[in-house]
Amino acid sequence: MRVLQVCAEIFPLLKTGGLADVAGALPAALQAAGADARVLLPGFDAVLAGLAEPALVAELPARGQVPAARLLYGQLPAANTSGYVIESPALYQRAGGPYADGDQQPYADNHLRFARLGWAAAELAQGADAYWRPEVVHAHDWHAGLAPACLRALGSPAASVFTIHNLAYQGSFDARHFAELGLPPGFFGVDGVEFHGGLNFMKAGLFFADHLSTVSPTYAREIQQPEQGMGLDGLLRTRSAVLHGILNGVDPAVWDPAHDPAITATYDVRRLGRKGLNKAALQAAMGLAVVRDAPLFIVVSRLTEQKGLHLVQAAVPGLVACGAQFAMLGSGDPGMEAAFRKLAEETPASVAVRIGYDELFAHQLVAGGDVIMVPSRFEPCGLTQLYGLRYGTLPLVRRVGGLADTVTDCSLEALDDGSATGMVFDSFDEAGLALALRRALALYRRPRDWRAVQRNAMAQRHDWGVAAEAYLAMYRAALGR
Repeated sequence: MRVLQVCAEIFPLLKTGGLADVAGALPAALQAAGADARVLLPGFDAVLAGLAEPALVAELPARGQVPAARLLYGQLPAANTSGYVIESPALYQRAGGPYADGDQQPYADNHLRFARLGWAAAELAQGADAYWRPEVVHAHDWHAGLAPACLRALGSPAASVFTIHNLAYQGSFDARHFAELGLPPGFFGVDGVEFHGGLNFMKAGLFFADHLSTVSPTYAREIQQPEQGMGLDGLLRTRSAVLHGILNGVDPAVWDPAHDPAITATYDVRRLGRKGLNKAALQAAMGLAVVRDAPLFIVVSRLTEQKGLHLVQAAVPGLVACGAQFAMLGSGDPGMEAAFRKLAEETPASVAVRIGYDELFAHQLVAGGDVIMVPSRFEPCGLTQLYGLRYGTLPLVRRVGGLADTVTDCSLEALDDGSATGMVFDSFDEAGLALALRRALALYRRPRDWRAVQRNAMAQRHDWGVAAEAYLAMYRAALGR
Protein backbone atom coordinates (compact mmCIF):
# COMPACT_ATOMS: atom_id res chain seq x y z
CA MET A 1 0.00 0.00 0.00
CA ARG A 2 1.44 3.36 -1.03
CA VAL A 3 0.78 5.98 1.66
CA LEU A 4 1.64 9.69 1.61
CA GLN A 5 1.87 11.39 5.02
CA VAL A 6 1.18 15.13 4.68
CA CYS A 7 2.34 17.28 7.59
CA ALA A 8 3.92 20.64 8.42
CA GLU A 9 6.74 19.48 10.70
CA ILE A 10 8.75 16.37 11.48
CA PHE A 11 11.06 15.38 14.34
CA PRO A 12 14.00 15.86 14.59
CA LEU A 13 14.22 18.39 11.75
CA LEU A 14 11.46 20.77 12.85
CA LYS A 15 9.33 20.55 15.97
CA THR A 16 6.89 22.88 17.68
CA GLY A 17 4.81 20.19 19.39
CA GLY A 18 3.73 16.56 19.49
CA LEU A 19 2.67 16.56 15.83
CA ALA A 20 6.35 16.47 14.84
CA ASP A 21 6.97 13.40 17.02
CA VAL A 22 4.11 11.57 15.31
CA ALA A 23 5.24 12.62 11.84
CA GLY A 24 8.78 11.50 12.63
CA ALA A 25 7.82 8.05 13.92
CA LEU A 26 4.76 6.91 11.94
CA PRO A 27 6.29 6.57 8.44
CA ALA A 28 9.02 4.20 9.64
CA ALA A 29 6.44 2.22 11.65
CA LEU A 30 4.23 1.91 8.55
CA GLN A 31 7.24 0.75 6.54
CA ALA A 32 7.98 -1.89 9.16
CA ALA A 33 4.34 -3.04 8.92
CA GLY A 34 4.68 -3.53 5.15
CA ALA A 35 3.45 -0.23 3.70
CA ASP A 36 5.32 1.96 1.22
CA ALA A 37 5.15 5.25 3.14
CA ARG A 38 6.56 8.64 2.20
CA VAL A 39 6.09 12.13 3.63
CA LEU A 40 5.27 15.51 2.10
CA LEU A 41 6.52 18.64 3.85
CA PRO A 42 6.77 22.39 3.23
CA GLY A 43 10.27 23.54 2.36
CA PHE A 44 11.18 25.24 5.62
CA ASP A 45 14.91 25.86 6.06
CA ALA A 46 15.35 23.03 8.58
CA VAL A 47 13.52 20.56 6.33
CA LEU A 48 15.51 21.49 3.22
CA ALA A 49 18.73 21.18 5.22
CA GLY A 50 17.75 17.63 6.20
CA LEU A 51 16.84 16.50 2.67
CA ALA A 52 19.66 14.36 1.27
CA GLU A 53 20.37 14.24 -2.48
CA PRO A 54 17.27 16.19 -3.50
CA ALA A 55 16.01 15.65 -7.04
CA LEU A 56 13.45 17.77 -8.88
CA VAL A 57 10.29 15.74 -9.42
CA ALA A 58 7.86 18.29 -10.84
CA GLU A 59 7.03 21.93 -11.37
CA LEU A 60 3.73 22.47 -9.57
CA PRO A 61 1.36 24.98 -11.22
CA ALA A 62 -0.18 28.00 -9.53
CA ARG A 63 -3.72 27.46 -8.24
CA GLY A 64 -5.71 30.68 -7.89
CA GLN A 65 -3.32 32.88 -5.92
CA VAL A 66 -1.47 29.88 -4.52
CA PRO A 67 1.99 30.24 -6.07
CA ALA A 68 3.68 27.72 -8.33
CA ALA A 69 6.43 25.71 -6.66
CA ARG A 70 9.06 23.06 -7.24
CA LEU A 71 8.57 19.56 -5.84
CA LEU A 72 11.74 17.84 -4.65
CA TYR A 73 12.25 14.22 -3.63
CA GLY A 74 14.99 12.74 -1.49
CA GLN A 75 15.88 10.96 1.71
CA LEU A 76 15.30 12.39 5.19
CA PRO A 77 17.94 10.35 7.08
CA ALA A 78 17.33 12.02 10.46
CA ALA A 79 13.68 10.94 10.32
CA ASN A 80 14.47 7.51 8.81
CA THR A 81 12.16 8.03 5.86
CA SER A 82 11.98 9.38 2.33
CA GLY A 83 9.82 12.17 1.12
CA TYR A 84 8.83 15.15 -0.93
CA VAL A 85 9.57 18.76 -0.05
CA ILE A 86 7.86 21.79 -1.58
CA GLU A 87 10.52 24.28 -2.57
CA SER A 88 9.07 27.80 -2.46
CA PRO A 89 11.38 30.29 -0.74
CA ALA A 90 8.78 33.08 -0.81
CA LEU A 91 6.33 30.90 1.11
CA TYR A 92 8.49 28.98 3.55
CA GLN A 93 11.96 30.42 4.01
CA ARG A 94 11.48 33.20 6.55
CA ALA A 95 13.29 34.54 9.58
CA GLY A 96 10.50 33.61 12.01
CA GLY A 97 8.99 30.25 12.92
CA PRO A 98 7.02 27.93 10.65
CA TYR A 99 3.66 29.53 11.45
CA ALA A 100 4.38 32.95 12.97
CA ASP A 101 6.96 35.71 12.89
CA GLY A 102 9.43 36.65 15.62
CA ASP A 103 6.69 38.53 17.49
CA GLN A 104 4.51 35.39 17.45
CA GLN A 105 2.08 36.96 14.98
CA PRO A 106 0.70 34.45 12.45
CA TYR A 107 1.84 35.13 8.91
CA ALA A 108 -0.85 36.97 6.93
CA ASP A 109 -0.53 34.52 4.03
CA ASN A 110 -0.77 31.27 6.03
CA HIS A 111 -3.85 30.34 4.00
CA LEU A 112 -1.73 30.36 0.83
CA ARG A 113 1.30 28.70 2.45
CA PHE A 114 -0.72 25.70 3.60
CA ALA A 115 -3.06 25.61 0.62
CA ARG A 116 0.15 24.98 -1.36
CA LEU A 117 0.71 21.91 0.86
CA GLY A 118 -2.80 20.63 0.18
CA TRP A 119 -2.54 21.13 -3.57
CA ALA A 120 0.87 19.42 -3.68
CA ALA A 121 -0.62 16.35 -1.98
CA ALA A 122 -3.43 16.22 -4.54
CA GLU A 123 -1.00 16.74 -7.42
CA LEU A 124 1.11 13.81 -6.22
CA ALA A 125 -2.06 11.70 -6.12
CA GLN A 126 -2.67 12.75 -9.75
CA GLY A 127 0.77 11.57 -10.84
CA ALA A 128 3.11 14.55 -10.34
CA ASP A 129 5.81 11.93 -9.68
CA ALA A 130 5.76 9.63 -12.68
CA TYR A 131 7.40 6.83 -10.65
CA TRP A 132 5.28 6.84 -7.48
CA ARG A 133 1.63 7.66 -6.85
CA PRO A 134 -0.05 7.30 -3.42
CA GLU A 135 -3.12 5.16 -2.94
CA VAL A 136 -3.82 6.86 0.40
CA VAL A 137 -3.18 10.50 1.31
CA HIS A 138 -3.00 10.91 5.09
CA ALA A 139 -3.25 14.58 6.11
CA HIS A 140 -2.31 15.72 9.62
CA ASP A 141 -3.95 18.65 11.43
CA TRP A 142 -5.22 21.92 10.02
CA HIS A 143 -2.02 22.71 8.09
CA ALA A 144 -2.82 19.78 5.78
CA GLY A 145 -6.59 20.08 6.13
CA LEU A 146 -7.10 21.34 2.59
CA ALA A 147 -5.54 18.20 1.07
CA PRO A 148 -8.78 16.14 1.06
CA ALA A 149 -10.63 19.09 -0.53
CA CYS A 150 -7.97 19.45 -3.21
CA LEU A 151 -8.15 15.71 -3.91
CA ARG A 152 -11.91 16.01 -4.36
CA ALA A 153 -11.50 19.06 -6.60
CA LEU A 154 -9.14 17.16 -8.93
CA GLY A 155 -11.29 14.01 -8.91
CA SER A 156 -8.42 11.95 -7.53
CA PRO A 157 -8.89 8.18 -7.13
CA ALA A 158 -6.72 8.18 -4.00
CA ALA A 159 -8.39 7.63 -0.64
CA SER A 160 -8.01 10.43 1.89
CA VAL A 161 -7.59 10.24 5.66
CA PHE A 162 -7.46 13.21 8.02
CA THR A 163 -6.08 13.09 11.57
CA ILE A 164 -6.99 15.64 14.25
CA HIS A 165 -4.08 16.21 16.60
CA ASN A 166 -5.71 19.12 18.45
CA LEU A 167 -9.17 20.40 17.52
CA ALA A 168 -8.51 23.71 19.28
CA TYR A 169 -6.23 24.86 16.44
CA GLN A 170 -8.35 24.99 13.29
CA GLY A 171 -6.68 27.21 10.70
CA SER A 172 -9.43 29.84 10.55
CA PHE A 173 -9.27 32.68 8.01
CA ASP A 174 -11.49 35.44 6.66
CA ALA A 175 -13.98 34.28 4.03
CA ARG A 176 -12.50 36.66 1.45
CA HIS A 177 -9.44 34.42 1.21
CA PHE A 178 -11.43 31.51 -0.19
CA ALA A 179 -11.35 33.01 -3.68
CA GLU A 180 -7.54 32.93 -3.56
CA LEU A 181 -7.26 29.16 -2.99
CA GLY A 182 -8.18 27.89 -6.46
CA LEU A 183 -10.94 25.59 -5.20
CA PRO A 184 -14.32 25.31 -7.00
CA PRO A 185 -16.80 28.00 -5.83
CA GLY A 186 -19.21 25.32 -4.59
CA PHE A 187 -16.70 24.20 -1.96
CA PHE A 188 -17.47 27.29 0.12
CA GLY A 189 -20.62 26.44 2.03
CA VAL A 190 -21.97 24.51 4.99
CA ASP A 191 -21.16 21.36 3.02
CA GLY A 192 -17.58 22.44 2.51
CA VAL A 193 -14.91 24.68 4.00
CA GLU A 194 -17.17 27.44 5.38
CA PHE A 195 -17.53 27.71 9.16
CA HIS A 196 -19.60 30.48 10.76
CA GLY A 197 -19.05 32.68 7.74
CA GLY A 198 -15.29 32.13 7.60
CA LEU A 199 -12.80 29.77 5.99
CA ASN A 200 -11.72 26.79 8.12
CA PHE A 201 -8.98 24.36 7.07
CA MET A 202 -9.77 21.90 9.88
CA LYS A 203 -13.38 21.68 8.72
CA ALA A 204 -12.17 21.06 5.16
CA GLY A 205 -10.36 17.95 6.34
CA LEU A 206 -13.25 16.77 8.48
CA PHE A 207 -15.81 17.22 5.70
CA PHE A 208 -13.94 15.98 2.62
CA ALA A 209 -11.77 13.11 3.93
CA ASP A 210 -12.96 9.54 3.44
CA HIS A 211 -12.00 8.52 6.98
CA LEU A 212 -11.08 10.51 10.08
CA SER A 213 -8.96 9.76 13.09
CA THR A 214 -7.76 11.38 16.25
CA VAL A 215 -5.05 10.45 18.67
CA SER A 216 -6.92 8.58 21.42
CA PRO A 217 -10.21 6.69 21.79
CA THR A 218 -11.44 8.93 24.62
CA TYR A 219 -10.72 12.14 22.69
CA ALA A 220 -12.63 10.68 19.71
CA ARG A 221 -15.69 10.49 21.97
CA GLU A 222 -15.09 13.84 23.69
CA ILE A 223 -14.91 15.89 20.49
CA GLN A 224 -18.37 14.69 19.47
CA GLN A 225 -19.80 16.66 22.42
CA PRO A 226 -20.11 20.46 22.75
CA GLU A 227 -17.63 20.87 25.62
CA GLN A 228 -14.64 19.75 23.58
CA GLY A 229 -16.05 19.81 20.05
CA MET A 230 -14.89 23.40 19.50
CA GLY A 231 -17.98 24.09 17.41
CA LEU A 232 -17.39 21.11 15.13
CA ASP A 233 -19.05 18.45 17.30
CA GLY A 234 -22.15 18.34 15.08
CA LEU A 235 -20.11 17.55 11.97
CA LEU A 236 -18.07 15.00 13.89
CA ARG A 237 -21.24 13.26 15.11
CA THR A 238 -22.46 12.95 11.53
CA ARG A 239 -19.13 11.35 10.62
CA SER A 240 -18.83 9.12 13.69
CA ALA A 241 -19.03 5.94 11.60
CA VAL A 242 -15.67 6.76 10.00
CA LEU A 243 -14.02 8.39 13.03
CA HIS A 244 -11.26 6.33 14.68
CA GLY A 245 -9.35 6.89 17.93
CA ILE A 246 -5.78 5.61 17.61
CA LEU A 247 -3.29 6.24 20.40
CA ASN A 248 0.07 7.75 19.57
CA GLY A 249 3.14 5.70 20.35
CA VAL A 250 6.58 6.32 21.79
CA ASP A 251 9.58 5.95 19.52
CA PRO A 252 12.01 3.65 21.39
CA ALA A 253 14.87 4.96 19.30
CA VAL A 254 14.31 8.37 20.93
CA TRP A 255 12.77 7.62 24.34
CA ASP A 256 14.37 4.65 26.11
CA PRO A 257 16.03 5.03 29.53
CA ALA A 258 18.21 1.99 28.89
CA HIS A 259 19.92 3.61 25.89
CA ASP A 260 19.29 7.35 26.20
CA PRO A 261 22.54 9.27 25.49
CA ALA A 262 21.06 12.50 26.90
CA ILE A 263 20.77 11.29 30.51
CA THR A 264 23.41 10.90 33.22
CA ALA A 265 22.85 7.21 33.95
CA THR A 266 20.97 4.72 31.80
CA TYR A 267 18.64 2.31 33.58
CA ASP A 268 15.78 -0.11 33.11
CA VAL A 269 13.19 -1.82 35.27
CA ARG A 270 15.85 -4.19 36.69
CA ARG A 271 18.23 -1.31 37.53
CA LEU A 272 15.79 1.26 38.89
CA GLY A 273 18.26 2.34 41.56
CA ARG A 274 20.31 4.07 38.85
CA LYS A 275 17.41 6.44 38.23
CA GLY A 276 18.48 8.22 41.42
CA LEU A 277 21.74 9.26 39.75
CA ASN A 278 19.70 11.19 37.21
CA LYS A 279 17.71 12.85 39.97
CA ALA A 280 20.85 14.02 41.75
CA ALA A 281 22.31 15.33 38.48
CA LEU A 282 19.09 17.17 37.67
CA GLN A 283 18.91 18.73 41.12
CA ALA A 284 22.49 19.95 40.80
CA ALA A 285 22.00 21.25 37.26
CA MET A 286 18.95 23.29 38.25
CA GLY A 287 20.36 24.60 41.51
CA LEU A 288 18.03 22.59 43.73
CA ALA A 289 19.13 21.11 47.02
CA VAL A 290 20.54 17.65 46.28
CA VAL A 291 18.25 15.70 48.58
CA ARG A 292 17.64 12.08 47.62
CA ASP A 293 14.40 11.66 49.56
CA ALA A 294 12.67 14.88 48.46
CA PRO A 295 9.99 13.94 45.89
CA LEU A 296 10.72 15.85 42.69
CA PHE A 297 7.70 16.94 40.63
CA ILE A 298 8.41 18.03 37.06
CA VAL A 299 6.60 19.74 34.18
CA VAL A 300 7.65 19.76 30.52
CA SER A 301 5.01 21.74 28.69
CA ARG A 302 3.77 24.74 26.81
CA LEU A 303 2.54 27.25 29.38
CA THR A 304 -1.11 27.60 28.46
CA GLU A 305 -4.44 27.45 30.25
CA GLN A 306 -5.26 24.25 28.35
CA LYS A 307 -2.35 22.50 30.04
CA GLY A 308 -3.60 23.37 33.55
CA LEU A 309 -0.38 25.15 34.48
CA HIS A 310 -2.26 27.80 36.49
CA LEU A 311 -3.35 24.94 38.77
CA VAL A 312 0.26 23.79 39.11
CA GLN A 313 1.37 27.34 39.88
CA ALA A 314 -1.11 27.50 42.75
CA ALA A 315 -0.04 24.08 44.05
CA VAL A 316 3.73 24.61 44.14
CA PRO A 317 3.92 26.45 47.51
CA GLY A 318 2.01 23.59 49.17
CA LEU A 319 4.35 21.04 47.66
CA VAL A 320 7.37 22.93 48.95
CA ALA A 321 5.80 23.11 52.40
CA CYS A 322 5.53 19.30 52.34
CA GLY A 323 9.26 18.93 51.58
CA ALA A 324 8.88 18.33 47.84
CA GLN A 325 10.72 19.97 44.97
CA PHE A 326 9.49 21.28 41.62
CA ALA A 327 11.33 21.69 38.29
CA MET A 328 9.87 22.96 35.05
CA LEU A 329 10.88 23.37 31.42
CA GLY A 330 8.49 25.31 29.24
CA SER A 331 7.42 28.56 27.66
CA GLY A 332 4.26 30.27 26.54
CA ASP A 333 1.97 32.69 28.32
CA PRO A 334 4.14 35.60 29.56
CA GLY A 335 2.13 35.94 32.77
CA MET A 336 2.65 32.28 33.61
CA GLU A 337 6.34 32.51 32.80
CA ALA A 338 6.69 35.43 35.23
CA ALA A 339 4.70 33.67 37.94
CA PHE A 340 6.85 30.54 37.79
CA ARG A 341 10.03 32.59 37.77
CA LYS A 342 8.82 34.34 40.92
CA LEU A 343 8.21 30.99 42.65
CA ALA A 344 11.77 29.93 41.79
CA GLU A 345 13.19 33.21 43.12
CA GLU A 346 11.32 32.81 46.41
CA THR A 347 12.49 29.24 47.11
CA PRO A 348 15.48 28.49 44.86
CA ALA A 349 16.51 25.36 46.76
CA SER A 350 13.09 23.79 46.10
CA VAL A 351 11.79 25.33 42.87
CA ALA A 352 13.67 25.66 39.56
CA VAL A 353 12.33 26.95 36.26
CA ARG A 354 13.88 27.02 32.81
CA ILE A 355 11.95 29.06 30.25
CA GLY A 356 12.20 27.83 26.66
CA TYR A 357 12.49 24.38 25.17
CA ASP A 358 15.51 22.08 24.99
CA GLU A 359 14.92 18.56 23.68
CA LEU A 360 17.97 17.05 25.42
CA PHE A 361 17.17 18.74 28.71
CA ALA A 362 13.61 17.43 28.47
CA HIS A 363 15.06 13.91 28.52
CA GLN A 364 17.08 14.79 31.63
CA LEU A 365 13.99 16.13 33.38
CA VAL A 366 11.94 13.04 32.58
CA ALA A 367 14.75 10.73 33.71
CA GLY A 368 15.44 12.67 36.91
CA GLY A 369 11.93 13.45 38.09
CA ASP A 370 9.75 11.34 40.36
CA VAL A 371 6.36 12.63 39.14
CA ILE A 372 5.52 14.25 35.80
CA MET A 373 2.47 16.52 35.97
CA VAL A 374 0.00 16.76 33.06
CA PRO A 375 -3.18 18.28 34.58
CA SER A 376 -4.74 19.34 31.27
CA ARG A 377 -8.18 20.81 30.70
CA PHE A 378 -8.25 18.74 27.52
CA GLU A 379 -5.56 16.54 25.97
CA PRO A 380 -6.06 14.75 22.64
CA CYS A 381 -3.37 12.16 23.41
CA GLY A 382 -0.47 13.59 25.32
CA LEU A 383 3.06 12.33 24.90
CA THR A 384 4.80 13.51 28.06
CA GLN A 385 2.83 11.09 30.22
CA LEU A 386 3.92 8.28 27.89
CA TYR A 387 7.54 9.35 28.30
CA GLY A 388 6.99 9.39 32.06
CA LEU A 389 5.62 5.85 32.03
CA ARG A 390 8.58 4.60 30.04
CA TYR A 391 11.08 6.27 32.39
CA GLY A 392 9.37 5.25 35.64
CA THR A 393 8.49 8.89 36.35
CA LEU A 394 4.92 8.49 37.50
CA PRO A 395 2.37 10.58 35.59
CA LEU A 396 -0.06 12.75 37.52
CA VAL A 397 -2.84 13.52 35.04
CA ARG A 398 -6.43 14.62 34.67
CA ARG A 399 -8.91 12.02 33.41
CA VAL A 400 -9.37 13.40 29.88
CA GLY A 401 -8.49 12.32 26.35
CA GLY A 402 -5.40 10.20 25.94
CA LEU A 403 -4.42 10.78 29.56
CA ALA A 404 -7.46 8.76 30.62
CA ASP A 405 -6.56 6.02 28.13
CA THR A 406 -2.95 5.59 29.27
CA VAL A 407 -2.69 6.16 33.05
CA THR A 408 -4.35 4.11 35.80
CA ASP A 409 -4.79 5.73 39.20
CA CYS A 410 -3.02 4.24 42.21
CA SER A 411 -6.24 3.35 44.01
CA LEU A 412 -6.10 0.55 46.56
CA GLU A 413 -7.74 -1.79 44.06
CA ALA A 414 -5.24 -0.92 41.33
CA LEU A 415 -2.32 -1.29 43.74
CA ASP A 416 -3.67 -4.68 44.71
CA ASP A 417 -4.10 -6.02 41.16
CA GLY A 418 -0.90 -4.46 39.79
CA SER A 419 -2.54 -2.10 37.30
CA ALA A 420 -1.66 1.23 38.97
CA THR A 421 0.68 3.41 36.90
CA GLY A 422 0.20 6.94 38.29
CA MET A 423 -2.20 9.44 39.80
CA VAL A 424 -5.46 10.50 38.09
CA PHE A 425 -7.96 13.20 39.09
CA ASP A 426 -11.22 14.44 37.60
CA SER A 427 -12.20 18.03 38.46
CA PHE A 428 -10.27 20.76 36.66
CA ASP A 429 -9.63 22.90 39.71
CA GLU A 430 -7.13 23.39 42.51
CA ALA A 431 -8.99 21.00 44.84
CA GLY A 432 -8.90 18.16 42.30
CA LEU A 433 -5.19 18.57 41.70
CA ALA A 434 -4.50 18.87 45.43
CA LEU A 435 -6.10 15.47 46.11
CA ALA A 436 -3.95 13.83 43.43
CA LEU A 437 -0.83 15.47 44.87
CA ARG A 438 -1.70 14.12 48.32
CA ARG A 439 -1.96 10.61 46.84
CA ALA A 440 1.40 11.04 45.14
CA LEU A 441 3.08 12.18 48.34
CA ALA A 442 1.48 9.37 50.35
CA LEU A 443 2.60 6.77 47.80
CA TYR A 444 6.14 8.21 47.77
CA ARG A 445 6.35 7.66 51.54
CA ARG A 446 5.74 3.94 50.91
CA PRO A 447 8.88 3.01 48.92
CA ARG A 448 7.89 -0.58 48.29
CA ASP A 449 4.55 0.40 46.73
CA TRP A 450 6.20 3.27 44.86
CA ARG A 451 8.68 0.89 43.22
CA ALA A 452 5.86 -1.51 42.34
CA VAL A 453 3.96 1.26 40.54
CA GLN A 454 7.15 2.34 38.76
CA ARG A 455 7.61 -1.22 37.50
CA ASN A 456 3.97 -1.32 36.36
CA ALA A 457 4.45 1.97 34.51
CA MET A 458 7.63 0.87 32.77
CA ALA A 459 5.96 -2.39 31.70
CA GLN A 460 3.35 -0.48 29.66
CA ARG A 461 3.80 -0.71 25.91
CA HIS A 462 2.67 2.20 23.78
CA ASP A 463 4.71 1.50 20.69
CA TRP A 464 4.26 2.61 17.12
CA GLY A 465 3.90 -0.96 15.86
CA VAL A 466 0.43 -1.19 17.43
CA ALA A 467 -0.54 2.23 16.10
CA ALA A 468 0.74 1.43 12.60
CA GLU A 469 -1.46 -1.68 12.38
CA ALA A 470 -4.49 0.39 13.42
CA TYR A 471 -3.70 3.02 10.78
CA LEU A 472 -3.30 0.33 8.11
CA ALA A 473 -6.72 -1.04 9.04
CA MET A 474 -8.18 2.47 8.64
CA TYR A 475 -6.48 2.89 5.26
CA ARG A 476 -7.95 -0.40 4.07
CA ALA A 477 -11.40 0.78 5.18
CA ALA A 478 -10.93 4.07 3.32
CA LEU A 479 -9.97 2.11 0.20
CA GLY A 480 -12.98 -0.19 0.62
CA ARG A 481 -10.84 -3.29 1.07
